[in-house]
Amino acid sequence: MAQTIAQDKQWSNLIGGSHQEAASGLTLDVSCPSDGQIFCTIARSGLDDVDAAVKAARTALETGPWSRMTATERGRCISRLGQLVLDNHSELAALESRDTGKPLRQAETDITVSARYFEFYGGAADKVMGESIPVLDGYTAFTLREPHGVIGSIIPWNYPAQIGSRIIGAGLAMGNCLVIKPAEAAGLSVLRMAELALEAGVPSGVLNVVTGLGEEAGAALASHTDIDFLTFTGSPEVGSQVQRAAGVNHIGTTLELGGKSPQLLFADANLDDALPVVVNAIIQNAGQTCSAGSRLLVHHDIWENVIERLSARFETLVANRHDADADLGPLISHGQAERLQTFMTLAHDLDIPVLAAGTIAQDAPESGYYAAPVLFGPVPSGCALAQEEIFGPVLSMIPFREEEEAVRIANGTPFGLVAGVWTADTSRSMRMARAIRAGQVYINGYGAGGGVELPFGGFKKSGHGREKGMASLMELSAVKTVVMKHG
Repeated sequence: MAQTIAQDKQWSNLIGGSHQEAASGLTLDVSCPSDGQIFCTIARSGLDDVDAAVKAARTALETGPWSRMTATERGRCISRLGQLVLDNHSELAALESRDTGKPLRQAETDITVSARYFEFYGGAADKVMGESIPVLDGYTAFTLREPHGVIGSIIPWNYPAQIGSRIIGAGLAMGNCLVIKPAEAAGLSVLRMAELALEAGVPSGVLNVVTGLGEEAGAALASHTDIDFLTFTGSPEVGSQVQRAAGVNHIGTTLELGGKSPQLLFADANLDDALPVVVNAIIQNAGQTCSAGSRLLVHHDIWENVIERLSARFETLVANRHDADADLGPLISHGQAERLQTFMTLAHDLDIPVLAAGTIAQDAPESGYYAAPVLFGPVPSGCALAQEEIFGPVLSMIPFREEEEAVRIANGTPFGLVAGVWTADTSRSMRMARAIRAGQVYINGYGAGGGVELPFGGFKKSGHGREKGMASLMELSAVKTVVMKHG
């Protein structure tokens, strides 16, 4: 039976097709960021639970029907899962909104995008091919794309449904079996989608979900000796630990580790188009987005105009509970709110001007973790406010005069995930796209409907490897070379 908030306030792991409590019997409380109130529990899993999930995945891979299914059959299962996500859209969106604190309408978009991932990868499963290779006379050589085997995936709390579905969709499309460890702060949508996967015909053990603390269940999964590949989305600090753990077992990793993404406004930018996008890119999910446009580089000639127009918009922004249909919801936790406050204190100590700020709704629960959006500027490009990932609704405005200076500032952080360039000059836009060191560069835009089809990943501390699009299928599979001698 499906576990929903209304029916059952205790969520268990899904291992080998069945619900299982943690071997220790321990649980973790899950609270809603809007009011800090506990509304359910999840299993506090440990090494034994992770080991059971990995064994279930290995058994499903080696002896179950999944590895014998054709790519077409796998694709149909994934497509059915996408339809089931749409059929349960309201339930999943409500779950995601309450779990993460993001406004309901944003959670609804997240679930729609999740379904699109399954649609995309369901259709792509039988479109991945090998290639023939010209070689010595008397030989035939070709390559096959094969699954890594058992993939471990550690996903974050900010977009559990979206990030979970893109890993699940691509991983299953290539014939892998998966063990997913969602964040303890928010991951209920992933558990629910795993239940729906069983309904869609994905065999037991192919998709397993184990909940718990990162330092317990997450560490156990990252270091497990019987997984073949690992994906992780989170902070650079934890990403380093994950990669070291994977390195001991000589397995590959895909790491998506965050960003300090710039948007560049040149003097010829269409501000009517640009500024609404700039605002949305920093308040979406209360700024708790790896690709948040947290730095705004503005040409000197339009600096005052941009301040005036952005300030007017920021002053209308309101933060409120997830079901209030406000501009943004709360931060995920008290700890995240405290971390944001350290940056606010730093900005004050450095005398960085506050150009504008939004408000917190009067009826927002005092026990929630709210932060009003803030616009700072001018922000020194080398200070922490412009260098570190804040993960909150804080936008830093930085002036520039020449293209070269804009490129230097844009590339002048440890990150390289996403960038936006706003200009009417096509030649300039192409120069910027080549010069900016980021995994995605948007021209006169920022984001594209979830970017399901677009390879996503970064350089430097933003990680390595690519998710989304066909690139994810390559990432979550391996090349096998076959050479046959004639005669």
